[in-house]
Amino acid sequence: MSNDKKNQVVIFDTTLRDGEQCPGATMNIHEKLEVAKQLARLNVDIIEAGFPIASPGDFEAVQKIAQTITGPVICALARLKEMDIETAGKAIAPAARRRIHTFSSGSDIHLRNMMKMTREENIKRSVAAVKLARTFTDDVEYSAQDTSRSDRNYLAELYNAVAEAGATTLNIPDTVGYAVPDEFGELVAFLVDRVKTPGVVFSVHCHNDLGLAVANSLAAVQAGARQIECTINGIGERAGNCSLEEAVMAIRTRRDRLGGAWTGVNTKEIMRSSRLVSRMTGFVVQRNKAIVGANAFAHESGIHQDGMLKDRETYEIMVPEDIGLAGTDLVLGKHSGRHALSTHMAKMGFDLNDQEMDVVYARFKELCDKKKVVYDDDLIAIVQEQAQEVPQVWTLEVMQVTTGTNNVPTATVRLRHGEDVFTDAACGDGPVEAILKVIDRITGVEGKLEDFSLQAITKGEDALGEVSVRVRYQDDAVQAKGSSTDIVQAAAKAYLNALNRHLFLNNHRQKVAKTQTV
Repeated sequence: MSNDKKNQVVIFDTTLRDGEQCPGATMNIHEKLEVAKQLARLNVDIIEAGFPIASPGDFEAVQKIAQTITGPVICALARLKEMDIETAGKAIAPAARRRIHTFSSGSDIHLRNMMKMTREENIKRSVAAVKLARTFTDDVEYSAQDTSRSDRNYLAELYNAVAEAGATTLNIPDTVGYAVPDEFGELVAFLVDRVKTPGVVFSVHCHNDLGLAVANSLAAVQAGARQIECTINGIGERAGNCSLEEAVMAIRTRRDRLGGAWTGVNTKEIMRSSRLVSRMTGFVVQRNKAIVGANAFAHESGIHQDGMLKDRETYEIMVPEDIGLAGTDLVLGKHSGRHALSTHMAKMGFDLNDQEMDVVYARFKELCDKKKVVYDDDLIAIVQEQAQEVPQVWTLEVMQVTTGTNNVPTATVRLRHGEDVFTDAACGDGPVEAILKVIDRITGVEGKLEDFSLQAITKGEDALGEVSVRVRYQDDAVQAKGSSTDIVQAAAKAYLNALNRHLFLNNHRQKVAKTQTV
């Protein structure tokens, strides 16, 4: 079956925008840039890099991605407000290929209760927003939220108006995940039929509140949509978004039922993309998740194993090699030199300067002494651990814990603060609590642990473990991560990273307040 251009489904990845809106999934600029680099390797068509008006940090991240990433279109989100659109235009200006995505709402529920405007006013403001966005780029996308609960005739009027004003992509969001596939397919088909502006691409953005985001997206493709908005691992607000890996592999596997639809995604990068986003956000992928879950290609049943030994097709409709699971496990060992490591890091997409490479190589050698094998995931974790954008006010020098069924868990910790070194000990219900108590005691800053998660990010008994924490310091709720082959040490690193972020934020606020009073 040939790849007819009219049947190409454009993959619009919103991991860095809608995905990051998932509570606890916030990423810093470095983390966003690493995800963007991986999305480029994945060969998505469009990267929605963020919502620039939301904060100076979001603007900086979008702008940095626009300056750095080549290949995909770099997109920024904006409300109908002039300031939003102008800020988005400035943020994406460095990109060779750029898009502004502006949005309003289509349902009376939203217009009446949230936006406080009439249908007519919504059309007028939406048209003005699209025209303004066109002064920054010829590629403008328009979305009307909550289409699955909107009047279809009004949607047709609204979308015709913005298309005539210059919108090149019309996005149909199922914002609250309300639709079912046949209903959503009918809505898309209706709008495709009623909007007559030549060359307009119809897009869908489905949420997963009823677990139907992928199904609704595929129904939309059957009805004429040619862009799917999705996220890695399906992360996003509430129950998440359409999962990129599931939608892409469904199109690849069942092209016969989707009218010859195809995508340009490099599926062999799917697994690496999934693991990277999982680490960056601290969200563990459930073992039985389709495509990228640990059990997706595992067969334990005797009947299944017998069938697989005779013919893989008996129980596999895809092969793990399709998503990049084969041939990428073992990377380097303790006898590998700095040049070999540097070359391999470059192949993985990391652009490290000499100073960063020195730190990573030293950490790599330490890890080689602890592990029999070192995997790509280990290397990514090392880079992430070293790429701290927050000054390390407190650092871990030494830690020792004793625990057991007949012992009171006790931790002794030595921390460095500039030139000074402090040592103390404490007991707790477990070794982790004991460690955190000592850190609070030494630093004099007490945090409240609100969330703690641990995942093994590599394989085997000597796997590198990553701890993600959310710690509250009065009004600050800080998310941070730490990794080590010792999970208690990983917890200590994560807690210290959270503390350092809190101190950095506190110091920044004090400087801003001082500037404002001068």
